[in-house]
Amino acid sequence: MDFSAFAGQSPAHNDFRSDTFTTPTMSMLQSLAATTVGDAVYNEDAKTKELEEKVAKLTGKEAGLFCVSGTLSNQIAMRVNLAQPPYSVLCDVRGHVYEHEAGGLTTLTQARPQPIYPKNGKYLTLQDDILPHFVPDDGEIHGAPTKLICLENTLHGMVYPLEEIREISNFCKQNNVKLHLDGARLWNASVASGIPLDQYCQYFDSVSLCLSKTLGAPIGTVLVSTRKFIQKANHFKKQNGGGIRQSGILASMAIVAIDENWPKLQATHDMARELGQLCHSHGIVLEHPVDTNFVFVDIAANKINPEKLVEISSKHGVKVYSGRVAFHYQISNASFEKAKRVIVEAFEYAKEHPYESQSNFKFYTAAN
Repeated sequence: MDFSAFAGQSPAHNDFRSDTFTTPTMSMLQSLAATTVGDAVYNEDAKTKELEEKVAKLTGKEAGLFCVSGTLSNQIAMRVNLAQPPYSVLCDVRGHVYEHEAGGLTTLTQARPQPIYPKNGKYLTLQDDILPHFVPDDGEIHGAPTKLICLENTLHGMVYPLEEIREISNFCKQNNVKLHLDGARLWNASVASGIPLDQYCQYFDSVSLCLSKTLGAPIGTVLVSTRKFIQKANHFKKQNGGGIRQSGILASMAIVAIDENWPKLQATHDMARELGQLCHSHGIVLEHPVDTNFVFVDIAANKINPEKLVEISSKHGVKVYSGRVAFHYQISNASFEKAKRVIVEAFEYAKEHPYESQSNFKFYTAAN
């Protein structure tokens, strides 16, 4: 087999649609020579166990469970955290568990969702967002008590302040409410804030960490929690068709992704911030602060025609197909320079040809 395609520049070097478009590296493929091929459904694969234990140790949790996707890990985590309906799940209206998991929150957990748009426009706070919407389990039979709160870090690339997480966690403990973190990009939050993973994770009952997004592994997410929690989560994983037999092949590549690519995330943050500063200098309105590896250009506020943006992007040979510009570690410097030109050119065109959208539809996929 010719491995030359994995040794040079990645085909994703010009793809700014998401940090999921990264491709396997030569070292990932080479790791397969020393992988294991036990049956992970029977808990007999050594590499899968190594990956699960590695992430559990990094996060300060007792155990981990390798899943094929963040959607699966989030869904089974919510099911384990919940017991007997009726109940509600409180979350950010932009959150992956609510907006981008095919309605699984209601279909699989039988929960009433309580989606909230944070008053500060960035992240949910206890005082302004959670307390006004919290449904206590006080015997009132007309409501569905809030039994689970789901946070996301990062969300739209923004880092969740640790002090706010701590306050929400304390409230949850005092009120018998479970707290789950969709930490698909918690790796980025840790790099940007300097706060170790285990310091974030100590405040949550369960945490999902994606391997195939910012870290660049081909497949997978690890769900971490207590051993008892993970044992039940594995039950739901099997029920949902998530059992993987020889998952050591995938686990080996994921381990390489953690070891080799996690240190590269700062460079992706630096590129994003450079683009953010460029936008500010040109008067281009952004939707959010640039904390990590995403820049959200406000398409509506800048009156940019989404179709024109795609046209300009294609002309320059890069893939900037929405207001969300995502950076990953395989982006080349040449492609970065082209992406900057795309954004500025689209904005300049919009000043001459302002586009008035007929709907409030966001022209990006915020989840993936």
